[in-house]
Amino acid sequence: MIPREILKKIRQIEIRTNRLVSETLAGQYHSVFKGQGMNFDEVREYQPGDEVRSIDWNVTARMNHPFIKKFVEERELTLMLLVDASGSGRFGSCGQSKRELAAEIASVLAFSAIRNNDKVGLILFTDEIEKFIPPRKGRRHVLRVIREVLFFEPRRRGTNLNSALEFLMRVTPHRAIAVVISDFIGSSAATMSRHSEKSRPQMMLLESLAQASFTMLRQANRRHDVVAVRIADRYELELPALGRLVLNDAETGEIVEINTGDERKRTAFAERQARAQTDLVKLFRSAGIDAIQLRTDLPYGVELARFFETREKRRLRG
Repeated sequence: MIPREILKKIRQIEIRTNRLVSETLAGQYHSVFKGQGMNFDEVREYQPGDEVRSIDWNVTARMNHPFIKKFVEERELTLMLLVDASGSGRFGSCGQSKRELAAEIASVLAFSAIRNNDKVGLILFTDEIEKFIPPRKGRRHVLRVIREVLFFEPRRRGTNLNSALEFLMRVTPHRAIAVVISDFIGSSAATMSRHSEKSRPQMMLLESLAQASFTMLRQANRRHDVVAVRIADRYELELPALGRLVLNDAETGEIVEINTGDERKRTAFAERQARAQTDLVKLFRSAGIDAIQLRTDLPYGVELARFFETREKRRLRG
């Protein structure tokens, strides 16, 4: 039996996301994520305005009257949600954690998918694969996906995007829409060793993807349609002026003391995080991956709509 408070939380997310899906995103989702081809539907008589190239000349010759071939889109797609369940996702300074926002984004995309008769699957990952839910259709299935994103208790705290992408390619043989929802934070030992002890407080909250992850992202994007949804909190981008703080890294357990009252340190931190943001955007662009940048303190509907509109314009131009 699922506890009442969990059911209430899931229902609240469904209600909040339903209007956005109904009024805007379900139709945009259909336009942006197209099927894999066209299937023959029927032959019918030619009508003024029909595309001349669609005329079936064999039937036209037999019937002595123009007929056209009608095709329908092979619509059914698979949406795979790769959601980062590492320790850093529990952070949130505005009443909503990054993991809670991830659940809302997963809800919006999943409900858009099932309204278009697509399947939805889930891969929850840390530095290992924590849970896999095979793709299925239906509202009850989507509610289960939301529940797992919100309340699943992972065994590990770290992040390994490579293993998640490798697992995706093993379990999803056919082309799918693969949406990676993550803060893309991870501090490897190699990265840490390149920085002095003095600089470590400035780099502990945000590390861009390593070159190995870039290679795997590019490989995954060749087989699937990969979209990156990056979720950040404002205090990962700029430090508040609160004096001396003791910070605990949610993924490594490392404890660092930093004086946030020092304006120079706050400025250096913000500049470093801005560079990391820029590097991350460049990495996605180099891998040919569309990316959405979201924050826990800002509405996400506008950014999602802008992403769909931009992608639709690019598809029409192409």
